[in-house]
Amino acid sequence: MSSTDTTKPHRSQARRLLHVLGSPYFRYRYAKYLHGARVALAMLASIALTSGIDIPHGEWSSVTLLVVIGGLQHHGNIRKKAAERALGTLLGASLGLALILLQLAIHSTMITYVLLAVIAGVCAYHAIGKPGYIALLTAITTIIVAGHGDLSIEVGLWRTLTVLIGIVIALGFSFVLPQYATYSWRYRLADNMRDSARIYGAIVDGRPMPNDTLTKQLLTMNARLVASRSLLASVAKEINVPVAVLDDIQRQHRSILTALEMMAGAMPHDAPGLLASGHAEGRAVRHTLLLMARALRFGRVGLLHAASGSPAAAARLERTADVAADLAPELQGPYWLAQRLAEQVDRLRLRLIEIERQWNIEGAQPFHR
Repeated sequence: MSSTDTTKPHRSQARRLLHVLGSPYFRYRYAKYLHGARVALAMLASIALTSGIDIPHGEWSSVTLLVVIGGLQHHGNIRKKAAERALGTLLGASLGLALILLQLAIHSTMITYVLLAVIAGVCAYHAIGKPGYIALLTAITTIIVAGHGDLSIEVGLWRTLTVLIGIVIALGFSFVLPQYATYSWRYRLADNMRDSARIYGAIVDGRPMPNDTLTKQLLTMNARLVASRSLLASVAKEINVPVAVLDDIQRQHRSILTALEMMAGAMPHDAPGLLASGHAEGRAVRHTLLLMARALRFGRVGLLHAASGSPAAAARLERTADVAADLAPELQGPYWLAQRLAEQVDRLRLRLIEIERQWNIEGAQPFHR
């Protein structure tokens, strides 16, 4: 076998590995592992650089590195938070050097202590609010560079240099295999739409889920909802969509889960099926939920347009009255909830269509399980 033949499988495996690593869904599933690996590699780079050229106080480069990107995961907040943390670190280094120079000039340890306390107090005041990261890191870096004011200017300058090195390394590694908040938001929403379709189908078809199974599923869905809420600010930055629009999508998301939970709680366990005379509409709503899940999961926005949606409002109200009159009294409430859920599903679908060009930011095929 020629050497060319033996290298082909290796190239194929390498291409597949690159494809997997480049997959947004792979990065979403293994976000914690990838973030840990990224920070570990950045730490090695920091140690190698500062130790390799024998920079004094190189450990502060590693400390700065952890402070800047240790808790930052999504690309949308890395840019903002890393910039804020870098700014706070630079401000702290400047204040630390200024305190050292002041101590050398006036030789008053008490004044230096008072100034350190004042800086800490001012930073703590501003740390409770919007510029919290900047204020907190300003105070931390001031102490790193100046100590208690008893360090020499040479030590202060070396520590300032190591802090700057840590910032540069952190910012460089923060963009290695970034995890986009938009994909995390999409995949969580897709999972909830798929699970909603499963629960809705069971209710409509008269296949009640065991209470413990239903409770566990609803808790999982609510956890995804809460996690999605925390991503909105980062998503807005990544896809340039106003947070108010994403908030509206979040409200529709929450309304669907609430209506579904109420339907499941109100539905009698011995009911043969909620939409006995309206299965077509029930299938349409379930189908729409599944199509939305696939559109969000795979970036196939055409599926949102393929979804038939729900009947017009006037027609739905007329149909609700007609069907509800034929239902048993205990089913009329759940049936009314089903109609409201159908409206909410269609509103969410239309809202996603409005910004489909933005949230499908790469059009990449996700990693398949």
